[in-house]
Amino acid sequence: MLYTFILPCILLLAAGAFFLGKQRASAVAEFSGGIREMHSLPVHYGVFTAMNCLIPALVIFAAYRFSETWLIGSMIIDALPEEFRQLTTNELSLVLNEIKNVAFGGFGAESASPTIQAAAESYRTSLASARQLVSVVMLVCAAVLAALALRSIDKNLRARNLVEKVALSFLIACAAVAIFTTLGIVFSVVFEAIIFFKSVPLSNFLFGLDWSPQIAMRADQAGSSGAFGAVPVFVGTFLIAGIAMLVAIPVGLCSAIYLSEYASSRLRTWAKPTLEILAGIPTVVYGFFAALTVAPLIRNAGEAVGLTVASESALAAGLVMGVMIIPFVSSLSDDVIHAVPQAMRDGSFGLGATRFETIRHVIIPAALPGIVGSILLAVSRAVGETMIVVMAAGLSANLSFNPLTAVTTVTVQIVTLLVGDQEFDSPKTLAAFALGLLLFVFTLILNIIALRVVRRYREQYE
Repeated sequence: MLYTFILPCILLLAAGAFFLGKQRASAVAEFSGGIREMHSLPVHYGVFTAMNCLIPALVIFAAYRFSETWLIGSMIIDALPEEFRQLTTNELSLVLNEIKNVAFGGFGAESASPTIQAAAESYRTSLASARQLVSVVMLVCAAVLAALALRSIDKNLRARNLVEKVALSFLIACAAVAIFTTLGIVFSVVFEAIIFFKSVPLSNFLFGLDWSPQIAMRADQAGSSGAFGAVPVFVGTFLIAGIAMLVAIPVGLCSAIYLSEYASSRLRTWAKPTLEILAGIPTVVYGFFAALTVAPLIRNAGEAVGLTVASESALAAGLVMGVMIIPFVSSLSDDVIHAVPQAMRDGSFGLGATRFETIRHVIIPAALPGIVGSILLAVSRAVGETMIVVMAAGLSANLSFNPLTAVTTVTVQIVTLLVGDQEFDSPKTLAAFALGLLLFVFTLILNIIALRVVRRYREQYE
């Protein structure tokens, strides 16, 4: 029972340690001749005491949670009869899962064998005992270390330096988590893609013109070999993203210029939040709008002028996606344009330039880094969109630059390949990782180009 409330208890104990440490520092300061005689402020001594109480207890808790399954499981496996020890590692893992299922009253617990039920009871008892022991150790450790920290408070204790070192270590750890998470994602995708390229040549994947990743479950079935040419998939991705950018960039940038340079403050206060509402609409709603309204409208308009338009087309998906991306371009561009110093505008007006000339030759160049960033974000959003493409553009991997035909994108194919009962090590499933790796490389190149453009411009204006 104590284990359930151990974290709130530790937090309360740490809060009490903070106030006691602060009071202790104030008392020492009064005895020593004032706060100026202390190395640090009382709040630093309070934080120092709370850290000594909280951090070791949390470390103990994290270490136990990390090793709980292995520790208790090993004890239970060692206590099983002799015939269980002859099982393989995978079989023992299944036995342990059955024991856990019985211990916590899962499905089929009543029909388990007496040996499994006895092991489940032992598992329950051991788990409860271990958790109670860890709870007591955490409380004792927190209380003892808090008392030692309180006792060590004097005017020469460098509490501020210690607190800042711990804060710096925490910030470094947070940055390391982000970095290692990114590296883990990249390495996992690269590893699976390498396995895929052992079955499918890289040249066939990069330059193949047919995409039909259908692999039979048995060798005697039809379609036992698939086609993994990624060109149609990426052509569809760039086609839809290009249409979306043709809508989002001009409309978003022009609306940003109007809101920042022409609109009154009252109109700007109401128009900008209204425009940003588009970013909060779920993509599935855009997908419904594209499939039920935009796609039939485009098809009927095309038939009226004698054009053949598919019921699901790249044009419908691209137009709706462009509307969805407008707030990304508009809001960010408006912020960076609005942040251009007023002195640059006044200087341009003082030289006789018109408002349009000031916007074209002064404001836009000065805000170019932020505008490039907003466009980059919009492109990444367009390339990564899935739901609108599924509902409005279809799943057909057609190699076509005609916006009136049905196409598909990389993200849609990744979702399609990873859905269903497929062997994880089959080329069909691993193709999703190859597509993801290629998409990652494309995005990386896009970021590098954008950074070079921004750097070149900043060297000119700064």
